Amino acid sequence: MMDCKIIKDRLVNFIENKVSQEQYVEINKHLETCDSCKSDFIEMKELLGVLSSEPVELPSENLRKNFEQVLYQEKQQSRVVRFAPPFTSNKFLKYAAGFALLLSTFLFGRYQQTQKFDERVSELRSENLSNKQAVMLALMENESASKRIQGVQYIEEFSNPDPEIVKALVKRMLYDENTNVRLTAVNALEAFISSEAVKDGFIKALETEKDPAIQISIIKSLVKIQEKKALKPMQKLLEQDETQSFIKDEIKTVLTNNI
Repeated sequence: MMDCKIIKDRLVNFIENKVSQEQYVEINKHLETCDSCKSDFIEMKELLGVLSSEPVELPSENLRKNFEQVLYQEKQQSRVVRFAPPFTSNKFLKYAAGFALLLSTFLFGRYQQTQKFDERVSELRSENLSNKQAVMLALMENESASKRIQGVQYIEEFSNPDPEIVKALVKRMLYDENTNVRLTAVNALEAFISSEAVKDGFIKALETEKDPAIQISIIKSLVKIQEKKALKPMQKLLEQDETQSFIKDEIKTVLTNNI
């Protein structure tokens, strides 16, 4: 049986139909009896929903039919040709006024809809941090690399993330199989480099990471804070044959200046 914590961790995959049939049935059954998880499910579904843009809506069929009916009636009344001076005839003005009225009605309706959508987005952004954290952590565990990147970038919603989020980001940086996810995690963690957990994560990553782009990002971040504990793993990188020459040049500069 899944407890509430496991359920909440899997809500994103559940919403996107990326759980097994057995898990789907169990989660669905749990949501029927647990008000707390059901509330999180509803809010999470809304949070994920605002990430995708709304389709542009066209005027309703009734609006189009009304306009065509008015236009038809005007044409019927205009079958008798009158040779009136062009600027004294009011037919053109009647057409223009009718169309302008219909267009303004549609645009006003569209404006109100956009306003409501923007207000809802604003409300969702102010939701309690625990739900945002649940969304972020769930996304970072998603099987899709693009979703994991999205989860990592969700860190922007937190001005002061708790240790659970920092730990999850460090995990992505160290162990994610996708290079882009690891690099995105490095960039996200740079904002919290003063944290000891982040420093230790960067140093550990420097000892295991093989991608040059990630290596150089980590080195620059550690140099920026003059982290002495980074000297030893940098020296090891310098001694390895597979280390890229530009990485070695960067390390030599750092070691010469002794950070």
